[in-house]
Amino acid sequence: MIRLEGIQRRYVSDEVETTALHDIDLHVAAGEFLAIMGPSGCGKSTLLNTLGTVDRPTGGRYLFGDRDLAAMGEKELAKFRAETLGFVFQSFNLIDELTIEENVALGLAYRGDVGDRRGRVAAAMDKVGIAHRARHFPHQLSGGQQQRAAIARAIIGDPKLILADEPTGNLDTANGEQVMNILTGLNDAGATIIMVTHSPSHADLAKRRIDMLDGRIVASAMRAI
Repeated sequence: MIRLEGIQRRYVSDEVETTALHDIDLHVAAGEFLAIMGPSGCGKSTLLNTLGTVDRPTGGRYLFGDRDLAAMGEKELAKFRAETLGFVFQSFNLIDELTIEENVALGLAYRGDVGDRRGRVAAAMDKVGIAHRARHFPHQLSGGQQQRAAIARAIIGDPKLILADEPTGNLDTANGEQVMNILTGLNDAGATIIMVTHSPSHADLAKRRIDMLDGRIVASAMRAI
């Protein structure tokens, strides 16, 4: 499904050059659940942003199926993101002035998809156990409920790939476990998920884990079954 070949990411500012990713080679199969771990500043968020096409590599190839995303223009990439990817963020990124169902519906609006919007919004909220909060606003929900709403928004368009950046980072233990149960359930149903996390116990729920250090992948291990 995904193949990164020699991916590099360099930043230049004030005549200082910093390399965030060094020749990253990575294959991710359809239906996989991959966890990315490493200390702060190791490049894991840069790698996730590269996979999400919001950060463009300065070298190498990014193949999604038979498409070379590194060679696409901005309009093509925006269309690809809207149609193919679902994003879950540590800070939820819900819009305070919109109800939960309106926030979830944005996942379809970004795709330009208007078919049976109400039914699909209800189904997505029900899947993550947030349907009873549809008419509430984000500030009226707990952190765990807000993250579940954010997951509903991410999955409503049936994305081929879900990218989760520290999805439990702002949650307590109980809510973090609920979010991980949702993500593992989505993966069991066939979703492909790539997740950045600082939690070894949450990384252990993924099917494969890679560890990064100084912009390089230094270890890769499959979960013991």
